[in-house]
Amino acid sequence: MGITLYSLGATQEVTGSKHIVEVNGRSIMIDCGAFQGKRKEADEKNRNFKFPTQELDAVVLTHAHYDHCGLLPLLVKQGYEGNIYSTPATRDLANLVLMDSARIQARDAEYLRKQAAKKGEKFSWKPIFNEFDCTKAANQIVTVSYNRKMYITPDVQLEFFDAGHILGSSCVLLSVKGLHYGTFSAPSPARGGSGNEVRILYTGDLGRNNKPIVRDPSIDIPAPDYVYLESTYGNRKHENKEYALDELERVVRRAVEKKGKIIIPSFAIERCQELVYYLHLFVDKGRIPKIPIYVDSPMAASATGIFSMHPECYDEETKEAFLKHHKNPFGFGSLSFINSVDESKELNKKEGPMIIISADGMCEAGRVLYHLANGISDPRNTVLIVGYMAEDTLGRKLFEGSKEVKILGDWYKVNAEVESINAFSAHADYEEIVEWLDALDTSRLKQIFLVHGETDSQEYLQNYLAEHGYPQVTVSKYNERYRIE
Repeated sequence: MGITLYSLGATQEVTGSKHIVEVNGRSIMIDCGAFQGKRKEADEKNRNFKFPTQELDAVVLTHAHYDHCGLLPLLVKQGYEGNIYSTPATRDLANLVLMDSARIQARDAEYLRKQAAKKGEKFSWKPIFNEFDCTKAANQIVTVSYNRKMYITPDVQLEFFDAGHILGSSCVLLSVKGLHYGTFSAPSPARGGSGNEVRILYTGDLGRNNKPIVRDPSIDIPAPDYVYLESTYGNRKHENKEYALDELERVVRRAVEKKGKIIIPSFAIERCQELVYYLHLFVDKGRIPKIPIYVDSPMAASATGIFSMHPECYDEETKEAFLKHHKNPFGFGSLSFINSVDESKELNKKEGPMIIISADGMCEAGRVLYHLANGISDPRNTVLIVGYMAEDTLGRKLFEGSKEVKILGDWYKVNAEVESINAFSAHADYEEIVEWLDALDTSRLKQIFLVHGETDSQEYLQNYLAEHGYPQVTVSKYNERYRIE
């Protein structure tokens, strides 16, 4: 038999990554991510996800972002009892992300129950999974370090390579062994046999060179036959890093002059720690004055602790700038972590200047909504967008210049300045994607499948790849099967 590849998410959209490798009627799942975006639509997609777990041999996790790991507890709840493979740092961060999601769902259910009771209505919404399901999923995670080969089925070997995206993120190389003319030979290489090999590389979310904290994406990867390539920024080019840092300095200094607040919507993992890292450097070098900086996200505080526990993932620049000088890159005098709701509310009563970094990154949930509601109509304030905003989200509306937005059920005039610095993105842009591909050994490359991108982004990247020597590119469609040998 041959190999069948297909995807059940992140097809012509940027969330919900789930990719399947089917070998001899058995399946390996790469990522089991949740859909994100508009709440009702995302909830329906996540709630309706089902997979025949009895056919599933293994699950491999590229990294800990919610759109890549968020439905692991649901998969376990539906009966999956096998191994989930990840790097050690990904395990720790995923555990945090999933437990946070379970708690949010529990709180949402209680709130909706009370609202329905007030109206005398029947309450039916329930969490997709709970903390018990998260604990069970965590117990099934088997950690594998970078550049360590492991057979995860008798005929499939796994190896992780650093993706340079977030702490612990990885490109996944699956080597299918013992394939002869479209059929599998016996005995397999796992049992001492021999045979041909098909290599399938999943980039997960591909990072960028010269990002702080994490290492550059690995290029020392055995030549793949097939590549599943992310395309989030397939039609956009990032700003120069030094220009971005100059812009960050300008935004902070301007806010200080106006005595305003800078509200930065940020996901709790990676972007938050990167901003803290840069702000720490700025204060140390005198590029910005010492002003209060608040990270208002319990999850971000916990994630930052996990970052501190995994220096094995740091790049040399971080080690040189901080660790060799016995400093914590994620903690300094101007910085405070906010945990309690009361402390969060107090921030809205304080006068600027100050910086508030708060989740969620797309402004669809979390404490950042309350900071926006309290501050977005004040012309002294600044909303600083530093990451990707999916279609139809509040963050996208702000990014696109909406003059009035709906937050927590009420309409607000957007009088605050809205600034955007896209160089902080942890995703490679289209030029960086091609540079990374060019650095790989592509002598065996037969096909590239584009996933994790909106339609216009993928169309542009498909053409750009063709112009740069990669004509065999397919835009992966939902549940469309691709037979390879």
